Amino acid sequence: MWRGLWTLAAQAARGPRRLCTRRSSGAPAPGSGATIFALSSGQGRCGIAVIRTSGPSSGHALRILTAARDLPPARHASLRLLSDPRSGEPLDRALVLWFPGPRSFTGEDCVEFHVHGGPAVVSGVLQALGSVPGLRPAEAGEFTRRAFANGKLNLTEVEGLADLIHAETEAQRRQALRQLDGELGHLCCGWAETLTKALAHVEAYIDFGEDDNLEEGVLEQADVEVRALEVALGAHLQDARRGQRLRSGAHVVVTGPPNAGKSSLGEGAGPSRKPVSIVSPEPGTTRDVLETPVDLAGFPVLLSDTAGLREGVGPVEQEGVRRARDRLEQADLILAMLDASDLASPSSCNFLATVVASVGAQSPSDSSQRLLLVLNKSDLLSRKGPGPRPDLPPHLLLSCLTGEGLDGLLEALRKELAAVCGDPSTGSPLLTRARHQHHLQGCLDALSHYKQSKDLALAAEALRVARGHLTQLTGGGGTEEILDIIFRDFCVGK
Repeated sequence: MWRGLWTLAAQAARGPRRLCTRRSSGAPAPGSGATIFALSSGQGRCGIAVIRTSGPSSGHALRILTAARDLPPARHASLRLLSDPRSGEPLDRALVLWFPGPRSFTGEDCVEFHVHGGPAVVSGVLQALGSVPGLRPAEAGEFTRRAFANGKLNLTEVEGLADLIHAETEAQRRQALRQLDGELGHLCCGWAETLTKALAHVEAYIDFGEDDNLEEGVLEQADVEVRALEVALGAHLQDARRGQRLRSGAHVVVTGPPNAGKSSLGEGAGPSRKPVSIVSPEPGTTRDVLETPVDLAGFPVLLSDTAGLREGVGPVEQEGVRRARDRLEQADLILAMLDASDLASPSSCNFLATVVASVGAQSPSDSSQRLLLVLNKSDLLSRKGPGPRPDLPPHLLLSCLTGEGLDGLLEALRKELAAVCGDPSTGSPLLTRARHQHHLQGCLDALSHYKQSKDLALAAEALRVARGHLTQLTGGGGTEEILDIIFRDFCVGK
């Protein structure tokens, strides 16, 4: 009998197992019940444009526009003549695909019209769909929101899809694909299973522990599982926001004394390959922070060219130096540049003693900043003469004039950015949004309360709170405000 009661207690605690399955999230799609339509491909002239519908009247709309009694075979492309249902005028000869629910992207009946991409054709088909009773234009992100509401995607996968659409670099694409494939969601699912098991142990002990009919070590086993989960959560929370940097871009600041060649990195010889600065032999040319988003070795970067660090000779240059120091404090990676032919100057020595020495003295594991020391103007060094000072920290030689050393700089930047942003090809999935970090931290805090609780009822409640954070991370129980924020980033038609 007690074995049966133990099983019932365990089953009662398994309610959240829906995290591991793709059922309805319980969040209603806006205007659910209506059939929506939109252009899903890009605007402008193109060879093929894709228009799609989703909702119960999708099949009816397809019959009306093709004047056919029967729907085409499911998930097979069929060539059909599309006509305006009001005038009967031919609109286009197009490929149509019929996706009956639930085997569709949204889980509802869907149709795709692959029409020729001229603006007049696209406009005509959209107007024809708008004349069909029960159809209305889709809102931004509404197709994906219906997929989420119908359990086709969890919230982390939705975020991965949004990131994939907006990905501009190789690293962003790889990370977004991993999240869209559900790696972060599956990881949270495993953690939820661990909490479910621990909660079952605690609640079973509360209900039946006094009868001494439970297996020995029930609470000890729960403690072991919670301790292991704490370690896993802590490891993910200590990634120094790498996933968020990968999604939004790492901040790389180019700094150094005046006339070290910092602005030359913004020219054709530099890694950004974009002219963003005025290059002049006159020191102090750059008076403000010049920022440009670039793709560096596949990683998204906001590259900041700053004023030379010295005591400004005028109020404008002094303000430029102040802004440069502010950017330096915010940098994820500092690209420190010195003139290789002028290392003995007071400005170079002061820069080495203040910026390079202070950042270099910090352990990379303890600091959020990293530094690369680059000695520019290596073309001015004598081939037979002595090289740079032997007491210099590890550095790279570069000539922005000839391009010599640029490949080595790009490879070093790639390695540093992989450390700052994380490598999306390996390891555990990264946390790409502040929302992920918030819920994992909330889960970890709740587990801390579990360990400190002397009362088993309070310990069980702490486990429920911890499990609730994982549920919200993947989408169960999310508020409408959070969903609105996530889905508003999608374009109309997605």
